[in-house]
Amino acid sequence: MFESILLVEDEAALRATLGDRLRGEGYVVDTAVDGFEAVDKAANLPFDLIILDLMLPSRSGFDVCRDIRQAGMATPILILTARDQTTDKVVGLKLGADDYVTKPFEAAELIARIEVLLRRVPIRTGQAIHEFGSIIVDVKQSKVTRAGKPVYVTGREFQLLRYFIERPGTTIPRKELLQAVWGYVADSLTRTVDAHVASLRQKLEENPKRPELIVTVSGTGYKFVGDKRS
Repeated sequence: MFESILLVEDEAALRATLGDRLRGEGYVVDTAVDGFEAVDKAANLPFDLIILDLMLPSRSGFDVCRDIRQAGMATPILILTARDQTTDKVVGLKLGADDYVTKPFEAAELIARIEVLLRRVPIRTGQAIHEFGSIIVDVKQSKVTRAGKPVYVTGREFQLLRYFIERPGTTIPRKELLQAVWGYVADSLTRTVDAHVASLRQKLEENPKRPELIVTVSGTGYKFVGDKRS
């Protein structure tokens, strides 16, 4: 199955050129020309990746990124920005974007970054809906809800959660998580995994200090055990 990409770009020439290049690489591409159309399509259609220009009419890419994450959607987001400013990149990442490319860019670089984001977890495999007590994880829509309310998770947090869910009861070492979700090959310990697990626990666990979904396996890593109350 070919991965599906939503390309959000208001410049017609770039939208057409980039769309053709992505289709040539084997991706299924849909497009949006402004922020309102982007949010509507992201909320109603399943995408494996969103390529999002920051400079959009009506609503900025920052607004779109924020709204997508606040709606509980965790589809990976790759930002395109014409402004080579660190502030823009930092703001985008803090709002939930997973990576960025600064215009002008080489198409080969963009394709490489897309491939990295898409290979961090298996694409559209296994069960589409996972339910654990009051928590529902919709893989196809990249959404998480708790008691019927959207849960804000970043794209990386969703990838990590999905990796756990698809390996229930399996003890997963931190190094495996770093390589599978972040694309890192780590020779030394890092707190990256621990920080993201702690964030997921704050958002999903009834009592984050006594987790029932993602438990720590001392000296090794973590195990997803599900909700014992369900």
